[in-house]
Amino acid sequence: MLARIAFAIMQWKARHGLQDSSLPPDGATSATEERLAALRTGVRGETYAYWYLRRLGYIFIARNYAPSRAKGEIDLIGFDGETLAFVEVRTRLAVKGKPALPELSITKEKHAVLVRTAHYFLRERHLKECPLRFDVVAIDNTPGQPPAVRLHKAALSPQA
Repeated sequence: MLARIAFAIMQWKARHGLQDSSLPPDGATSATEERLAALRTGVRGETYAYWYLRRLGYIFIARNYAPSRAKGEIDLIGFDGETLAFVEVRTRLAVKGKPALPELSITKEKHAVLVRTAHYFLRERHLKECPLRFDVVAIDNTPGQPPAVRLHKAALSPQA
C-alpha cells in the first residue's frame, strides 16, 4: 500500500519529466552545470525506478551498492519473490518524441563491472544458494511529459 501511494506521488511529481527545472531554458549553461543536472536527473530516475519496482513487489536490501575494494556500483539490489535481482537503472533524454532506448547504453565493460560488483556483494553478504538475475530499468525522459519506464527482467546474463 505504501509503495502504491509513494509511486503515485512520484508519478505526479514527474508528470512534466525528470529533468532539472532550475536550469535556464535558453541552454546557456556551463559544462559543470550540465553534468550536475545530468547527475540530478539520474538520481531522480533511480528514485522513480525504486518506487516503480516497489509497487511491483520488489523488496530492496541495498541502494547504490559499491564495494570498498573495487570499481563499480549497482543501483538497486532486492528480492523479486525468491530471486535476488541486481537492477541497473538507465535514464536518458528522449528527443523529439523518439525513445532514447537507454537500455542499449550498457556496454560489455559495464556488464563486466556489474557482474564483478554482484560477486563482491554476494561474498560480503555470505549469500551462496540464491537464484539471481540482472534486471534493467530503462527510463525515457521526455521534457514536458511523464517518463516512460520499461523493465527488462533477466536482461543481462551473469556470464560476461
